[in-house]
Amino acid sequence: MVLREPRRFPELIEFLWSDDPIVRMCAADAAEKISVQKPGLLAPFKAELMGLLFEAEPQELRWHLALMIPRLTLTKKERQRAAEGLRRYLEDRSSIVKTFALQGLTELAAVERSLLPEVREILGAAERAGTPAMRARARKLLKTLAQ
Repeated sequence: MVLREPRRFPELIEFLWSDDPIVRMCAADAAEKISVQKPGLLAPFKAELMGLLFEAEPQELRWHLALMIPRLTLTKKERQRAAEGLRRYLEDRSSIVKTFALQGLTELAAVERSLLPEVREILGAAERAGTPAMRARARKLLKTLAQ
């Protein structure tokens, strides 16, 4: 529905702060999927999403944020700050959050080249000692950075 009526995207974003965990999870999933096709819809919510990156606790919200944040148009300072938040996600209990944090860091490093050495090191460590999902994703991401 929101893809057909993008003016409704703000309503969806509001639900990222819902007290109802099911509503919050569904909103995060929908917003992330929509932002693949229309990343510009995230732009008006950059400050809020960057703040949420650091305060979100539910893993379902964190893994969607890890994918959405790199789709924002960020300044160098904001990319550094986003990378800081995603590095924190690497300490999460959830393998999915960690795996998507690797993805997000790689996407940030593709734009912010100063992050490349650190991200390559993080991916190398994940490839050697991460969960099976992290190892597989790290291998794939290292190949994309090598191109």
